Amino acid sequence: IPEYGYGRYPNVITAMELERLANSAGPTIGQLVRPSDGKPPKSIAMIQCVGSRDSRYNEYCSGFCCMYTIKNALLLKQTYHDMDISIYYMDIRTPAKSYEEFYNRARAAGIRFIQGRPSQITEDPVTHNLFVEAEDQALGQVLEWETEMVSLSAAAIPRVDTERVASTLALSRSPGGFFMEYHPKLRPVDSPTDGVFLAGAAQGPKDIPASVAQGSAAAARAARVLSAD
Repeated sequence: IPEYGYGRYPNVITAMELERLANSAGPTIGQLVRPSDGKPPKSIAMIQCVGSRDSRYNEYCSGFCCMYTIKNALLLKQTYHDMDISIYYMDIRTPAKSYEEFYNRARAAGIRFIQGRPSQITEDPVTHNLFVEAEDQALGQVLEWETEMVSLSAAAIPRVDTERVASTLALSRSPGGFFMEYHPKLRPVDSPTDGVFLAGAAQGPKDIPASVAQGSAAAARAARVLSAD
Protein backbone atom coordinates (compact mmCIF):
# COMPACT_ATOMS: atom_id res chain seq x y z
CA ILE A 1 0.00 0.00 0.00
CA PRO A 2 2.01 3.01 -1.22
CA GLU A 3 0.45 5.55 1.15
CA TYR A 4 2.03 3.76 4.14
CA GLY A 5 5.58 4.28 2.86
CA TYR A 6 6.96 0.77 3.25
CA GLY A 7 10.25 0.63 1.34
CA ARG A 8 10.50 4.44 1.32
CA TYR A 9 10.58 5.19 5.04
CA PRO A 10 13.18 3.11 6.92
CA ASN A 11 11.16 3.01 10.15
CA VAL A 12 8.08 1.47 8.52
CA ILE A 13 8.46 -2.30 8.84
CA THR A 14 6.21 -5.35 8.64
CA ALA A 15 4.98 -7.24 11.69
CA MET A 16 7.18 -10.17 10.68
CA GLU A 17 10.23 -7.90 10.66
CA LEU A 18 9.20 -6.48 14.03
CA GLU A 19 8.95 -9.95 15.51
CA ARG A 20 12.34 -10.82 14.05
CA LEU A 21 13.92 -7.73 15.65
CA ALA A 22 12.40 -8.59 19.05
CA ASN A 23 13.57 -12.20 18.84
CA SER A 24 16.69 -13.13 20.82
CA ALA A 25 17.90 -15.10 17.79
CA GLY A 26 17.31 -12.16 15.45
CA PRO A 27 19.81 -9.78 13.86
CA THR A 28 19.83 -7.43 16.89
CA ILE A 29 19.89 -10.20 19.53
CA GLY A 30 16.45 -9.25 20.77
CA GLN A 31 17.02 -5.49 20.97
CA LEU A 32 14.27 -3.54 19.21
CA VAL A 33 15.97 -0.67 17.36
CA ARG A 34 14.97 1.72 14.62
CA PRO A 35 16.45 0.87 11.20
CA SER A 36 17.17 4.56 10.56
CA ASP A 37 19.53 5.19 13.50
CA GLY A 38 19.83 1.97 15.52
CA LYS A 39 18.23 3.54 18.61
CA PRO A 40 15.40 1.97 20.67
CA PRO A 41 12.07 3.59 19.79
CA LYS A 42 10.00 5.21 22.53
CA SER A 43 6.77 4.78 20.58
CA ILE A 44 5.42 2.43 17.93
CA ALA A 45 2.19 2.27 15.93
CA MET A 46 0.82 -1.06 14.71
CA ILE A 47 -1.56 -0.92 11.76
CA GLN A 48 -4.02 -3.73 11.10
CA CYS A 49 -5.63 -4.98 7.87
CA VAL A 50 -2.82 -3.81 5.56
CA GLY A 51 -3.98 -5.34 2.29
CA SER A 52 -6.82 -7.29 3.96
CA ARG A 53 -10.50 -6.35 3.88
CA ASP A 54 -9.64 -3.91 1.13
CA SER A 55 -11.38 -3.93 -2.25
CA ARG A 56 -8.15 -2.71 -3.89
CA TYR A 57 -6.14 -5.73 -2.75
CA ASN A 58 -7.74 -8.64 -0.83
CA GLU A 59 -11.34 -8.54 0.34
CA TYR A 60 -10.99 -11.41 2.84
CA CYS A 61 -9.93 -11.11 6.48
CA SER A 62 -6.52 -12.67 7.16
CA GLY A 63 -7.85 -14.05 10.43
CA PHE A 64 -4.88 -14.21 12.75
CA CYS A 65 -3.47 -10.67 12.46
CA CYS A 66 -5.36 -9.26 15.45
CA MET A 67 -4.01 -11.88 17.80
CA TYR A 68 -0.39 -11.85 16.69
CA THR A 69 -0.33 -8.04 16.80
CA ILE A 70 -1.66 -8.08 20.36
CA LYS A 71 0.93 -10.74 21.21
CA ASN A 72 3.76 -8.61 19.81
CA ALA A 73 2.44 -5.53 21.62
CA LEU A 74 2.29 -7.33 24.97
CA LEU A 75 5.79 -8.75 24.53
CA LEU A 76 7.16 -5.29 23.79
CA LYS A 77 5.27 -3.80 26.74
CA GLN A 78 6.73 -6.40 29.08
CA THR A 79 10.26 -5.64 27.86
CA TYR A 80 9.94 -1.86 27.41
CA HIS A 81 7.52 -0.70 30.12
CA ASP A 82 7.54 2.95 29.10
CA MET A 83 7.05 2.37 25.37
CA ASP A 84 3.95 4.02 23.93
CA ILE A 85 2.17 1.41 21.80
CA SER A 86 -0.87 2.16 19.62
CA ILE A 87 -2.85 -0.32 17.52
CA TYR A 88 -4.96 1.03 14.65
CA TYR A 89 -7.75 -1.36 13.73
CA MET A 90 -11.02 -1.69 11.83
CA ASP A 91 -12.46 -4.37 14.13
CA ILE A 92 -10.69 -6.50 16.72
CA ARG A 93 -11.51 -10.13 15.94
CA THR A 94 -10.94 -12.50 18.87
CA PRO A 95 -13.25 -15.48 18.21
CA ALA A 96 -11.39 -18.41 19.83
CA LYS A 97 -11.09 -19.65 23.39
CA SER A 98 -9.52 -17.12 25.81
CA TYR A 99 -8.71 -14.72 22.95
CA GLU A 100 -10.97 -11.99 24.32
CA GLU A 101 -9.24 -12.31 27.69
CA PHE A 102 -5.90 -11.82 25.94
CA TYR A 103 -7.23 -8.67 24.26
CA ASN A 104 -8.43 -7.31 27.61
CA ARG A 105 -5.00 -7.97 29.12
CA ALA A 106 -3.46 -5.79 26.43
CA ARG A 107 -5.85 -2.94 27.18
CA ALA A 108 -5.13 -3.25 30.90
CA ALA A 109 -1.40 -3.11 30.18
CA GLY A 110 -1.80 0.37 28.70
CA ILE A 111 -1.73 -0.47 25.00
CA ARG A 112 -3.86 2.07 23.12
CA PHE A 113 -6.44 0.78 20.63
CA ILE A 114 -7.61 3.30 18.01
CA GLN A 115 -10.51 2.30 15.79
CA GLY A 116 -9.77 3.78 12.40
CA ARG A 117 -7.79 2.79 9.32
CA PRO A 118 -4.93 5.24 8.66
CA SER A 119 -5.17 7.12 5.37
CA GLN A 120 -1.49 7.94 5.02
CA ILE A 121 1.89 8.01 6.76
CA THR A 122 4.41 10.79 6.28
CA GLU A 123 7.96 11.21 7.54
CA ASP A 124 10.02 13.96 9.09
CA PRO A 125 13.16 13.82 6.90
CA VAL A 126 15.38 15.05 9.76
CA THR A 127 14.32 12.86 12.70
CA HIS A 128 12.78 10.07 10.56
CA ASN A 129 9.81 10.11 12.93
CA LEU A 130 6.50 9.18 11.33
CA PHE A 131 3.12 10.90 11.30
CA VAL A 132 0.09 8.63 11.12
CA GLU A 133 -3.10 10.27 9.88
CA ALA A 134 -6.27 8.38 10.77
CA GLU A 135 -9.85 8.88 11.86
CA ASP A 136 -10.51 8.05 15.50
CA GLN A 137 -14.07 6.75 15.27
CA ALA A 138 -14.56 7.10 19.02
CA LEU A 139 -13.91 10.84 18.76
CA GLY A 140 -15.31 11.25 15.26
CA GLN A 141 -12.25 13.24 14.22
CA VAL A 142 -9.34 12.84 11.85
CA LEU A 143 -6.16 13.15 13.89
CA GLU A 144 -2.44 12.92 13.29
CA TRP A 145 -0.14 11.13 15.73
CA GLU A 146 3.65 11.22 15.78
CA THR A 147 5.45 7.93 16.36
CA GLU A 148 9.01 6.68 16.04
CA MET A 149 8.22 3.37 14.31
CA VAL A 150 5.34 1.78 12.43
CA SER A 151 4.59 -1.94 12.09
CA LEU A 152 2.28 -3.15 9.31
CA SER A 153 0.16 -6.30 9.70
CA ALA A 154 0.28 -7.41 6.08
CA ALA A 155 -2.33 -9.65 4.46
CA ALA A 156 -1.89 -13.40 4.28
CA ILE A 157 -1.83 -14.42 0.61
CA PRO A 158 -1.48 -17.77 -1.20
CA ARG A 159 1.93 -19.04 -2.25
CA VAL A 160 3.08 -18.01 -5.70
CA ASP A 161 3.02 -21.61 -6.98
CA THR A 162 -0.60 -22.24 -5.96
CA GLU A 163 -1.88 -22.00 -9.54
CA ARG A 164 0.64 -24.60 -10.74
CA VAL A 165 -0.27 -27.00 -7.91
CA ALA A 166 -3.99 -26.49 -8.60
CA SER A 167 -3.46 -27.28 -12.28
CA THR A 168 -1.36 -30.37 -11.54
CA LEU A 169 -3.79 -31.86 -9.00
CA ALA A 170 -7.01 -30.60 -10.64
CA LEU A 171 -7.98 -28.48 -7.64
CA SER A 172 -10.32 -25.52 -7.61
CA ARG A 173 -9.46 -22.24 -5.91
CA SER A 174 -11.43 -19.57 -4.07
CA PRO A 175 -11.59 -15.97 -5.35
CA GLY A 176 -8.74 -15.17 -2.97
CA GLY A 177 -6.55 -17.86 -4.56
CA PHE A 178 -6.66 -20.50 -1.81
CA PHE A 179 -7.61 -24.14 -2.44
CA MET A 180 -11.32 -24.96 -2.20
CA GLU A 181 -12.65 -27.76 -0.01
CA TYR A 182 -15.33 -30.24 -1.11
CA HIS A 183 -17.87 -28.90 1.42
CA PRO A 184 -17.16 -26.26 4.11
CA LYS A 185 -19.15 -28.11 6.80
CA LEU A 186 -19.53 -31.77 5.86
CA ARG A 187 -16.11 -32.39 4.27
CA PRO A 188 -13.89 -29.45 5.25
CA VAL A 189 -10.52 -31.16 4.63
CA ASP A 190 -11.43 -33.07 1.45
CA SER A 191 -10.76 -31.56 -1.94
CA PRO A 192 -13.01 -32.34 -4.94
CA THR A 193 -10.16 -34.58 -6.22
CA ASP A 194 -10.20 -38.02 -4.58
CA GLY A 195 -7.16 -38.70 -2.43
CA VAL A 196 -6.13 -35.05 -2.07
CA PHE A 197 -6.70 -33.44 1.33
CA LEU A 198 -6.24 -29.89 2.57
CA ALA A 199 -4.66 -28.69 5.81
CA GLY A 200 -3.71 -25.35 7.27
CA ALA A 201 -3.21 -22.13 5.34
CA ALA A 202 -3.37 -23.87 1.94
CA GLN A 203 -7.16 -23.66 2.31
CA GLY A 204 -7.23 -20.14 3.75
CA PRO A 205 -5.64 -17.95 6.45
CA LYS A 206 -5.56 -19.81 9.79
CA ASP A 207 -3.83 -19.52 13.14
CA ILE A 208 -1.72 -22.28 14.69
CA PRO A 209 -4.46 -24.12 16.68
CA ALA A 210 -6.74 -24.28 13.62
CA SER A 211 -3.88 -25.46 11.41
CA VAL A 212 -2.93 -28.21 13.86
CA ALA A 213 -6.53 -29.38 14.17
CA GLN A 214 -7.04 -29.44 10.42
CA GLY A 215 -3.72 -31.21 9.90
CA SER A 216 -4.82 -33.98 12.27
CA ALA A 217 -8.16 -34.22 10.47
CA ALA A 218 -6.50 -34.46 7.05
CA ALA A 219 -4.16 -37.18 8.34
CA ALA A 220 -7.14 -39.14 9.64
CA ARG A 221 -8.93 -38.85 6.28
CA ALA A 222 -5.79 -39.98 4.46
CA ALA A 223 -5.45 -42.93 6.87
CA ARG A 224 -8.88 -44.18 5.79
CA VAL A 225 -7.65 -44.41 2.22
CA LEU A 226 -4.36 -46.06 3.18
CA SER A 227 -6.02 -48.66 5.40
CA ALA A 228 -8.57 -49.75 2.79
CA ASP A 229 -8.11 -53.05 0.94
